[in-house]
Amino acid sequence: MSSLEGRVIAIAGIGGGLGPVVAQRLAAAGATIAGSDRGQTQLEEVGEGLDLPQERWDGQAIDLLDESAAGGWCASLVERFGRVDALLHLVGGWRGGEPLHQAPLTDWDLLHDLLIRTVQCTTRAFHDALLASDQGRFVLVSAKQAQDPSNSNASYAAAKAAAEAWTLALADGFTGARATANIIVVDAILTPQMREESPGKEFPTFTPAEHIAEAMAFLCSEASAEMNGQRLLLTMR
Repeated sequence: MSSLEGRVIAIAGIGGGLGPVVAQRLAAAGATIAGSDRGQTQLEEVGEGLDLPQERWDGQAIDLLDESAAGGWCASLVERFGRVDALLHLVGGWRGGEPLHQAPLTDWDLLHDLLIRTVQCTTRAFHDALLASDQGRFVLVSAKQAQDPSNSNASYAAAKAAAEAWTLALADGFTGARATANIIVVDAILTPQMREESPGKEFPTFTPAEHIAEAMAFLCSEASAEMNGQRLLLTMR
């Protein structure tokens, strides 16, 4: 297990299906976890599940569509912990299943906010803190659809592609610095809750949340220092 002892890692969207698994993996490696989500209830549940000492946990309900709120989140973490070493973007959502000429454009409005605007607000807010860290890291979770769009998922694919482009532009800005920005690509995510709800069901194209957590631990570690602006594929095909 790569040591993340003493690292301060911020996780945007920690209350989703993937967030608690990632937080547990990174906490087990010694990291201090700072999570944000829209609801305080989810944050409290994640915090209780981590069972970390108070000095290694920070949970805040943040509207990540509000750039000033995202900036305030980062500032509060720097004030409390002295720095932020990584920002993991786990905010997700999906709309789709209809041909692009029939799907409502309101799907795009929703996905634009969830998958693009939150990336923009958080990366702008945490940019200077990541550059100031000796091992600053940004990691985005994306989908295969971004590079291989289907007609019935046009809005989702376009939004993911835009988020990837933003992340790669961030990585370009980190060139020559110790900070990095990378993308983890999956087809779909298999969460512990899905296993509980469908015992015995096979999910052949889904990536287990635990595997994504391992990849994130690697990308946050010293071993990934030379990896910047890359797409790490965790797909079966």
